[in-house]
Amino acid sequence: MPPEPTDPAVLDGPTVPAARTATAALAEPAVLVRREGALGRITLNRPKAINALTTGMVQAIDTALRTWAADDGIAAVLVDGAGGRGLCAGGDIRFFHDCARRGDPAPKAFWAAEYRLNALISTYPKPYVALMDGLVMGGGIGISAHGATRIVTERSVLSMPEVGIGFVPDVGGTHLLARIPGEIGTHLALTGARIGAADAIACGLADHHLPSDALPAFVAALREAAGAGLGAGPLARRYATVAAATGPSSLAADRAWIDPCYRHGSVEEILAALTASPAPAARAAAEEIAAKSPTSLKVTLRALRSARALPGLGACLDQEYRIACVLLSTHDLVEGIRAAVVDKDRSPRWSPDRLDDVTAEDVDRFFAPLGDAELGLGEAGGLRPADDSGPGGELGLREREAVR
Repeated sequence: MPPEPTDPAVLDGPTVPAARTATAALAEPAVLVRREGALGRITLNRPKAINALTTGMVQAIDTALRTWAADDGIAAVLVDGAGGRGLCAGGDIRFFHDCARRGDPAPKAFWAAEYRLNALISTYPKPYVALMDGLVMGGGIGISAHGATRIVTERSVLSMPEVGIGFVPDVGGTHLLARIPGEIGTHLALTGARIGAADAIACGLADHHLPSDALPAFVAALREAAGAGLGAGPLARRYATVAAATGPSSLAADRAWIDPCYRHGSVEEILAALTASPAPAARAAAEEIAAKSPTSLKVTLRALRSARALPGLGACLDQEYRIACVLLSTHDLVEGIRAAVVDKDRSPRWSPDRLDDVTAEDVDRFFAPLGDAELGLGEAGGLRPADDSGPGGELGLREREAVR
């Protein structure tokens, strides 16, 4: 469904149903925003859509965060998802499909608001805690992985699957993936592979593993810690299971074939190396990549390589916005979403349908400056990052990046 432009997304005060009026009872807000003592809580509340983001939801989250940043009564923020299936399945891609088909530029406003929110989260001046329980895809990564304290469970499944629908990893995904050790980020971007808790922590996309049945107790303790002015990071470590509880990272072991296969400068060379590899997982990865949009694959690889040289998240978001604006007018975005969620035949007909037919000039146009339409996040100072060290000491997001 397309996003609801007049969605009553914010409920500030007691949780439903106590604060409902007769009118509000007709529809659940898509975002529940409330105070619990000194803890600000944001719950994505579209459970039937696994909390897929709409423009109204993004605006509601942004408004709450900016309000709380200046509120001395709020000491920390917690973000989670309703319904038990996941934090967030990403953006509302059917909305992108419908707008692209009729030439409606509305998704550009959605992406602009979403990317500004991602930048805000990355520099948030108070502890920002994300519960990445269940499915966390695309836009769900954007509202969690840029935060200061990121918690996964045994049910967590993370992915950036955009190349499969004719899009590219966005919401700062190129920034995150490009900074994963070795070529693991390239592998995840080009295959859209899903990863669990152990791999998420090993890749720097999450910090702590908590059993899902421990989350209610952790949230209650976080509420008390916020009231006492204590850091969220040390508290998360207290509740976290030992590293062995998540099992070993399979991706760390797979670097033996991932790094040499994905180090090449073109998708064609990467596919050739994967196909020739003696590792069965490498050949399976080649099959996955071969099914994706050739244009998206080439644009994604260039975006990832460029992201390594860009100065930070803001510049990567600017680049992703340029790419997204061009992709809105392409055949493959409409076709990829059609095959995945409209007709669900899982048989997209890409155009061009061969890597060799996607030229360097074709790729160049996705990176052309937008002039007055640029987001300009690379030049924005943003809010000061949180110092969530607390008594036990914990590196914030900027510091973690510096030592990876």
